[in-house]
Amino acid sequence: MRRIQITHNTRYEYAETVTFNTHKLHIRPREGHDVRIESSELSISPTYQIRWERDIYSNSLAMVDFLDKSAVLDITSNVVVQHYGAQPLEFGMDETAQSYPFHYNPMEQVDLIPYQMAVFPRDYLVVQKWLEKIYKPGKLINTVSLLETLNKTIVADFKYTVREEPGVQSPQQTMNIGSGSCRDLAALFIEACRVLGLASRFVSGYLLQPSENNTDQHGSTHAWSEVYLPGSGWWGFDSTSGLLVSEDHIAVAHHRHPEAIPPVSGAYLGSPNAQSSMSVCVDVKML
Repeated sequence: MRRIQITHNTRYEYAETVTFNTHKLHIRPREGHDVRIESSELSISPTYQIRWERDIYSNSLAMVDFLDKSAVLDITSNVVVQHYGAQPLEFGMDETAQSYPFHYNPMEQVDLIPYQMAVFPRDYLVVQKWLEKIYKPGKLINTVSLLETLNKTIVADFKYTVREEPGVQSPQQTMNIGSGSCRDLAALFIEACRVLGLASRFVSGYLLQPSENNTDQHGSTHAWSEVYLPGSGWWGFDSTSGLLVSEDHIAVAHHRHPEAIPPVSGAYLGSPNAQSSMSVCVDVKML
């Protein structure tokens, strides 16, 4: 078990005093058999009221209503989690799913349909064409090997870049540009899986990673993908590194659509160009 502290600050500054509409926060890690929250503290300015909800995917969602106007919006989450290592992917996979193509159990298929529907249907043929370098229809192939090859091919074909603009690039855009953020690369992985008929979903969260000199660790917000494999459940693939998701990944929320769960979302009432700056600072470290 490892204890990890996550401090996440989002700060907006405005050229004038503005009114804030209700904001939605996806910043509290998902608890389960592998992650337990030891402590959680939320600091927000201006003054506010908050209510916590569970959305349709059981993500922990904070709804924040602001009581005052302000020229600054500052949100800081400080969480300590206990993270327990997961079993390797090979353990527990249903024998019927070890080779692709395979069919999901009809009892599970009903619930998996939303995770098999294309998010970018106009790009279906483009993604299908790109997949030809990875898989030939009708060929029997090890399922895990197929997914790992897909993951590593994205890393090899596309350059990772930090992209501050909101939203997610379509697969076509990522292919045209030749690069994408972690959320763009995850979206491409998900869309490719859905073309293959595999149930997949988008995950947002945090990543603990070594620094360049390997003497310390730092962290960041991050996005990756999960694929449902019978007998094993949802397994994560990080298309930024080309690796399987590990205990260094701390999930906050998952959704069938990659644009649905940003850490902070909301609007303000004021001049169209009132926002003068926006900064995000994330510190993820082991205790």
